Amino acid sequence: MTRLADVVAVLDRLYDPRGAASWDAVGLVTGDPGQPVRRVLFAVDPVQEVIDEAVAWQADLLVAHHPLLLRPVHSVAGSHPKGRAVTTLVRAGVALHVAHTNADVADPGVSDALAAALGVTEDVRPLRPEPTAPAEKLVVFVPLDAVDRVVDALAAAGAGRIGDYDRCAWSTEGTGTFTARPGASPAVGEVGRREQVAEARVEMVVPRAARLTAVEALRAAHPYEEPAFDLLPLASLPGRRGTGRVGRLAAPTTLARFAESVATALPSTTAGVRTAGDPDGEVRTVAVCGGAGDDLFDEVRASGADVYLTADLRHHPASEALEHGGLALVDCAHWATEWPWLADAADRLRRGLGGEADTVETRVSAIVTDPWTSYSRSHS
Repeated sequence: MTRLADVVAVLDRLYDPRGAASWDAVGLVTGDPGQPVRRVLFAVDPVQEVIDEAVAWQADLLVAHHPLLLRPVHSVAGSHPKGRAVTTLVRAGVALHVAHTNADVADPGVSDALAAALGVTEDVRPLRPEPTAPAEKLVVFVPLDAVDRVVDALAAAGAGRIGDYDRCAWSTEGTGTFTARPGASPAVGEVGRREQVAEARVEMVVPRAARLTAVEALRAAHPYEEPAFDLLPLASLPGRRGTGRVGRLAAPTTLARFAESVATALPSTTAGVRTAGDPDGEVRTVAVCGGAGDDLFDEVRASGADVYLTADLRHHPASEALEHGGLALVDCAHWATEWPWLADAADRLRRGLGGEADTVETRVSAIVTDPWTSYSRSHS
């Protein structure tokens, strides 16, 4: 049986909640971690219509991109929309989990799925990369027969994690020398006598936040009374995580043709796809940001993109971006730019569950939750 806690653990590995913006509200909103999960529905917005779909499909979990309770509430009474949503979920036993800005900056995340849907597959990288987490290199000298024990203890304390790999360590052998002074209680040798011991120099990466925990684990596992070790600061470099993506199409096209391909690739909405720029202008390098992204224009210009696709572009930022010249714009519905992530997240969840994936069915909601429902062209 796959429990809700098992599914949430996979989602949190994919979309680390620590990556969410400080103002965001992500994670498990309703549900018992011990409850079984057989069906998971993915949707952008946890609106009532989507919640009703989850109930009708007998889903055990609704994974939403946008938060249900972003601002504080003082009541979940069914007399108002938020309360009605919570009441419906709880009564039906449907858990709700939110992955919002933590999914935006994940590697891969929302903008990766958007880029892939548009054919932007070459040299894809973040528009606004997040620096790698502050880390240090722990170097310790260990007797050869204690190396595995010390490395295991450090790994359990959070050291040695590089990407998708754990217990990463490097070692080389050498000779350690020391003389124990009066008052010492040496594990090897005697007080007052110079000793030479075959040792390994062991190096492991340690997140700065885990520094003290790692040192405590080192001292507890090391056979020496006073183990020798160094903590060396590492450079913080741009990582693969971050907001937005920029990359290249397999072959250049025109802005007009690119816009048509966007309209085909993304789900249909009332407002459709708007463009700004020369329809015949060449498009090869494409910047994208799922959701509202008009705060990224500096990064877009620096990336050398020919066109920038995002949602909710406001008049002044868009106008100023065009004034710089050389950059075309494609504006889409907010919901549509985030929708491609749903299928990608569902697929990654199934793979993350491993052998338990056969017991969990996933589904992407096809309900259009874009709030705009009609469009009238001006005739003046």
